[in-house]
Amino acid sequence: MNIPNPGWAYRDSWYRRRIDSRYSSCDLFHPAGHGQDPCTAAGLCPVSIEKVEPPPSLIPYPGKRLTLIDCLGTHFRSDMDREIAFGLSQNHKSIPSKYFYDARGSRLFDEICTLPEYYPTRTELEILHKYAAFIMSVFRGREGDLIEIGSGSDLKVRKLLEAVPRHGLRKIRYVPMDISHAGLVQSSLSILRDFEGLRICGIIGDFTCHLSRLPGGRKLITFFGGTFGNFPDPQGIELLENISRIMGPEDRLLIGIDMLKDIAIMEAAYNDSRGVTARFNLNILNHVNHGLQSDFRLHDFEHRAFFNPDGEQIEMELRARRDVRTELRRIHMHVHVAKGEAIHTEISRKFSREKAEGLFRSAGLSPAEWYTDPRGWFSLVCLKANHSS
Repeated sequence: MNIPNPGWAYRDSWYRRRIDSRYSSCDLFHPAGHGQDPCTAAGLCPVSIEKVEPPPSLIPYPGKRLTLIDCLGTHFRSDMDREIAFGLSQNHKSIPSKYFYDARGSRLFDEICTLPEYYPTRTELEILHKYAAFIMSVFRGREGDLIEIGSGSDLKVRKLLEAVPRHGLRKIRYVPMDISHAGLVQSSLSILRDFEGLRICGIIGDFTCHLSRLPGGRKLITFFGGTFGNFPDPQGIELLENISRIMGPEDRLLIGIDMLKDIAIMEAAYNDSRGVTARFNLNILNHVNHGLQSDFRLHDFEHRAFFNPDGEQIEMELRARRDVRTELRRIHMHVHVAKGEAIHTEISRKFSREKAEGLFRSAGLSPAEWYTDPRGWFSLVCLKANHSS
């Protein structure tokens, strides 16, 4: 729950893709030619073109400044079946936290980000407001791509774009990567309306699988919100290594990390007085019910979130109030959760500077700049790839 609408989260997009002359979508499963780069720094994506209509609720933006690439195709539903079946079949049951974000989950998280107890979002925005111009100076007035992996909400990238002079926007292409087709289109259209001259190449994909689809050339990659904290050390290092491999000598990775602080402050952020986080956590069962045709009852579980000092992380889970039995009818799987047994839904790791720098080194990255707030509660770290020095 580190960030609003993390990009590896799934949000419903129940609209059909069909012909419309105003929007182009590049289908990476049917490229124009063998070995052709799907995105080039000089222009929009030169692969086979398919038209796409935005959701009816959106006002279409005139022109062809928005290009979409679909990396997911028809595979996402089978991935959901496989991941949830695996998690609920283990001795220590779990549901991947990306399944928090159906439509209701996304709305609840937006509400969480406004709560007085939830410090990460507002603290990160304060850092961006103060340092956006310094961060964007990586482009030095030259062409390049501003990439946001796990884009979700556009609140944070707007802070960076607002720091660019209007004439400079024509030299920058914004490349958001998000697993939600609807969410990516909605935020892209909003940004296009507000930043004249900017081009967008949106990638509908999962950054744990599709980093190779990101463009070459000069780039600033942003990984906002502390999503890195949702990964245990081995997976987190592997993810950063994969990012490092696509970075050139002038490229930078801007990553958000939530810092260690008083335990009461950290736990309060995940146990707010209004119970919004509890509803958010429980709603993951609604998503499973919808996606896998099960009948989990939310009142059979209680929300728990606590700091684990050994792992230096917040852990969220749903603990069964009674014996629970259900069938995931879509995949013909029976699930039993015993009274008192927990379904793990998320970790949110907290870092010391020393710990974070050690992980960065292990992944072949080193800090070029370190931005934080006066209390040291949250940090944005600008990293360079050591192999590119």
